[in-house]
Amino acid sequence: HCKDSGGITNFNISVAITDKFMEALATGGEYELVSPYDGKVTGKMSAKKVWEEIADGAWKTGDPGLIFLDRINASVANPIRAEGWEVESTNPCGEQPLYPFDACNLGSIFLGHYVKDHQVDWDKLKETTHLAVRLLDSVIEMNPFPLPQITDTVRKIRRIGLGVGGWADMLIQLSIPYDSEEALKLGEQVMKFINEQGHKASQQLAKERGPFPMWKQSVYKDDLPIRNSTVTTIAPTGTIGILAHASSGIEPLFAIAYQHIVKTENRTLTYMNEMFESVAKERGFYTEELMAKVAQKGMIRDMEEISADVRVVFGTAHEIHPDWHVKMQAAFQKYTDNAVSKTINLHHDSTREDIKLAYMLAWETGCNGITVFRDGSKGDQVLNLGTNTDKKEELQTIKPRPVKVDGATYRIETPMGSAFITVNHDPDGNPFEVFV
Repeated sequence: HCKDSGGITNFNISVAITDKFMEALATGGEYELVSPYDGKVTGKMSAKKVWEEIADGAWKTGDPGLIFLDRINASVANPIRAEGWEVESTNPCGEQPLYPFDACNLGSIFLGHYVKDHQVDWDKLKETTHLAVRLLDSVIEMNPFPLPQITDTVRKIRRIGLGVGGWADMLIQLSIPYDSEEALKLGEQVMKFINEQGHKASQQLAKERGPFPMWKQSVYKDDLPIRNSTVTTIAPTGTIGILAHASSGIEPLFAIAYQHIVKTENRTLTYMNEMFESVAKERGFYTEELMAKVAQKGMIRDMEEISADVRVVFGTAHEIHPDWHVKMQAAFQKYTDNAVSKTINLHHDSTREDIKLAYMLAWETGCNGITVFRDGSKGDQVLNLGTNTDKKEELQTIKPRPVKVDGATYRIETPMGSAFITVNHDPDGNPFEVFV
């Protein structure tokens, strides 16, 4: 309920779901509340009641998501099989299960660059995978970590997470609709290839540099020595996707045209998909009038002036049924060591029941977690369909800086010396500005 009153809007919140909770939900029973301090049972709650409250919160605000914690701990995302080593949480986007004081280098291969002659360029993808694993492992050596406990944990297990971005770009180049069995099959094939080649690259590094120190206490102890305790992760790639001029992670296109609104900076960026423009010109249906209409709507599947085969390939996040979103996440999770960051987009008029169905499908298909977002469930959201928005005037209004703000200055020791950090708060007590 931490977002009910509109607070901490820029934080992603997830609930850790146990197997016992899901069993209680299936039977309509209660689950035990266990104290983290002494392991004693302190009470019970109705799983169905909590499930309803989770779905209600997600319907209202987009949070919480779910993390299936027991499933993660039974998988290679929890690679160390020694006492005291257990995943308790993930990073904010949910794709990276971590031990206490753990960290993971993430890197992404943008798949739109690996299509050649209307086919996947497997040789080039293999070469990049091996190079990327070597890079991510080398980063561990060069990283200055902020705490000695983090340095110790990271060096012991050498967790890395190589994933992909630009999945929608690859599908468009191959003329494969996102919401199709062909796309699911190719998704499994691509991620299986990257995972297998990534592990081979890490095994080769173990010959050169040695396996990670806790290898003999890991899930890999009966296999070949390996340099990294985990190798693959699917990150969201939102910002680096923009830098790489590519679609995000394994998401479908958010829209053919969309706005990226950063209200605090009074900044609005408008994007029109270049592949769609290129196809429109090649197929001869490009007109200024049509492109203006596409820019306003943001999606094209109901535009009959565009040929059906083009419309189906350029399906967007809100035109694709949530079931296909979840199935795609499951396809990539099948061959990913850690977890998969994926947003299950829902229409504004979706119900709480729709959210519960998506949650349950994620559980049933083997996902390690799930994040849903009902369009418009937040007053301000980063990505907005089309370029026709009623928020333009609102964006021009930025709260003036108060004459006086209260705060404190902290001295923090870092690997590069002392850092002096000042955090000031607005009159409501919210963090307002930071000086380093």
